[in-house]
Amino acid sequence: MCCFLIMLMMYERIHAQSDSVSANTVVVKPLKQKPVKNTFESTWLIDDQTVMVPVKGTFEADIQHRFGTVQNGYKDLWGIYSSSNIRIGFSYVPIKNLYLGIGLSKGSMLWDGSAKYAIIRQTPGLYPVSVTYYGNMAYKSLQDPGNYLFKYSTQRLSFFNEIIVARKVSDKLSVQVAASISHQNSVPGYYAQKDTTSYVFKKEKFDMFTASVAARYRLTKGTSVILDYDQPLTRFASNNPHPNFAFGFEFNTSGHAFQLFVGNYTMLNPQLNSLYNANNPFGFTQTGGTKVGGGQFCIGFNITRLWNF
Repeated sequence: MCCFLIMLMMYERIHAQSDSVSANTVVVKPLKQKPVKNTFESTWLIDDQTVMVPVKGTFEADIQHRFGTVQNGYKDLWGIYSSSNIRIGFSYVPIKNLYLGIGLSKGSMLWDGSAKYAIIRQTPGLYPVSVTYYGNMAYKSLQDPGNYLFKYSTQRLSFFNEIIVARKVSDKLSVQVAASISHQNSVPGYYAQKDTTSYVFKKEKFDMFTASVAARYRLTKGTSVILDYDQPLTRFASNNPHPNFAFGFEFNTSGHAFQLFVGNYTMLNPQLNSLYNANNPFGFTQTGGTKVGGGQFCIGFNITRLWNF
């Protein structure tokens, strides 16, 4: 009987100690990794879209301006008083990771609609890079009496599709690369010599493949150096477009970004820039037997303003 009582007391003591340990035990759950923030400060980096898609409910307004080329110097104040191109655009994020936009450019009275979707967001321990899809459709609404330029309305359309891959390397440096295809529904034609006495009419290609690279390096909390380069890959029979090389500065706050830069693109639309850029960033351009310019750059700026609802 005494042995039974001793065993019962020992069991109750061990059971009480076990309950005490269980009550004081804290279960540590692994922290969920969150995507990195602010890979870029704006949806735009000079002439290219970035991987950035603002948070759901964000409304964005854009003003983009490109002056004329700087070749004439003081004569037209380095292109500032020359002919220019302007785009005004608006965008909204209706659901997470999806960005929809519309805009109107002065050149050709070009309407554009766009969509961007963040497929992957750079996340420590999960995804080393961010991947985003961007698409654009544009319509030239300029007047065409007699249908001289466009026989059919569909010929006014052009399209752009791009995959963007970016990485925030550090708090200061972000880089991205992209591959795109531009398509035009109507192409210019040209005459090629068939033999010594005749010529044949041919059409240019409808598609252009382009590779792009862009980077941002933060100097201070609100100031960064930005760089953008676009290289056309498809070769046409004539009038091959030139690459775009642009660099400048970005100034940002929590609600807006201002970018001031020099570059070669002027059309304010990705597919038209890829297909038709006539400004040569390197060396001279031969026109009618005359060398024109040396580095055909133009001054430009982007203003982006965000509101959250």
